Amino acid sequence: MGRRLVPLTLDNLPDLPQRCRACVFWELDPVSGQAAVKAGTPELEKEAWISAVLLEWGSCGRVVYVDDVPVGFVLYAPPAYVPRATAFPTSPVSPDAVQLMTAWIMPGYQGQGIGRVIVQTVAKDLLRRGFKAIEAFGDARWEKPACVLPADHLLAVGFKTVRPHPSYPRLRLELRTTLSWKEDVEMALDRLLGAVQKEPVLRPL
Repeated sequence: MGRRLVPLTLDNLPDLPQRCRACVFWELDPVSGQAAVKAGTPELEKEAWISAVLLEWGSCGRVVYVDDVPVGFVLYAPPAYVPRATAFPTSPVSPDAVQLMTAWIMPGYQGQGIGRVIVQTVAKDLLRRGFKAIEAFGDARWEKPACVLPADHLLAVGFKTVRPHPSYPRLRLELRTTLSWKEDVEMALDRLLGAVQKEPVLRPL
């Protein structure tokens, strides 16, 4: 089984699932996001966002291929590039951290160690660039797949709560801890990375 993790670019953006290519939940603020959907331009906005981040900051994601078939991806960026982050009651993300925006593995490819490799690859990339941690907003009342990852699943793979909230706690993972992960975290990562499907609506706080 040939397995590759490739930096996300505009060239391989079409390899993401269609629903994710057309999702700008994190990339735009709520008002701009709704306007893009109404105008029918979310895919163009997604391309513009990735292009800008690549030019200004560098790689902001990875696409996973198994035998040249795209089977998963991860997106991450400093909070300055993630407008939706400011809509969360537990923002801002810490200055020494990068925000884990979203990630996904195709169901048929879970349980093969891909989740662990994805997170370890991101950790190595960000450590090399001088960051200490990755943070994410979790959904403490998670019921079904959405852009906001379930808080329980984030906790299961080593994230710790840095700012509690009944709906959207902010969680943090020290990057160095991920480099020594063993297979015992694989099931938890499968649950986490398999839990992203559609854009959520932020509930009233």
